[in-house]
Amino acid sequence: DTSNRRVVRWPRRNGTSGETIISNIDCVGLTMDENGSLYVTDDVKNEVRRYRRGESQGTVVAGGNGSGNRLDQLSYPQYVFVNRDHSVYVSDGNNHRVMKWMEGAKQGIVVAAGQGQGNGLTQLSYSQGVVVDQLGTVYVADKWNNRILRWPKGATQGSVIVGGNGSGEQSNQLHWPIGLSFDRHGNLYVVDNGNHRVQKFDMRSNI
Repeated sequence: DTSNRRVVRWPRRNGTSGETIISNIDCVGLTMDENGSLYVTDDVKNEVRRYRRGESQGTVVAGGNGSGNRLDQLSYPQYVFVNRDHSVYVSDGNNHRVMKWMEGAKQGIVVAAGQGQGNGLTQLSYSQGVVVDQLGTVYVADKWNNRILRWPKGATQGSVIVGGNGSGEQSNQLHWPIGLSFDRHGNLYVVDNGNHRVQKFDMRSNI
């Protein structure tokens, strides 16, 4: 609940009123691990915090060293993804890159882009939603380039898997994509923010 600077938990049933579980946070993205811990990005403190069940303060797990482009810094972090070994992947918006922070690490590593803002295959322009598969492949919403890129683990450049055909409302176009998710059948869902829609792509047939 960004404008109210809080995270609210709503019951699945009879969800008429929510409970504030984290206050005074400039939250943008969040995710939960298998233990029920919440990971929340704060785009003012430029950090990601982990909140275990019942915690109100949390622990910094990425960033927290002011705004900047060093490996121990973030600048306007947006979305966050956590894998099974509790490594944190964060879209580092104003640095136009995706960072990975191993559990307990004091600094991260760049796993996508990091070559400045641009539309080349080694670049992003305001990174947003991020998902990582079991092979370590990074999928990222490249907002201002209107595309979704895939970066295999260790790759020095990405490949466009959706969009990249300019801003527009055709089925092969996006306008400011911000979020993405896969279902268990391999379908990709994209929050196509500027078009006020969610698009579904069958990655097996690339539709």
